[in-house]
Amino acid sequence: MARGNQRERAREKNLKKEAAQKKGNSKSGSQMQQDRESAADIMRRKQAAADAKKAAAKDDEMATKKSTK
Repeated sequence: MARGNQRERAREKNLKKEAAQKKGNSKSGSQMQQDRESAADIMRRKQAAADAKKAAAKDDEMATKKSTK
């Protein structure tokens, strides 16, 4: 029975420790801003690539329709 209590107390202690680690922000304001800008730049590049791919597919589709007529 005592072993179960030990496990429970260790579990509670670990939960408190994890909560303390998650609390607060570990990045400075400038570092956080750089990370946001970096992520935004990556997403813009991905979106541009996706748009180019869609445009190319649309052009291919239009060319296929014209050649079949």
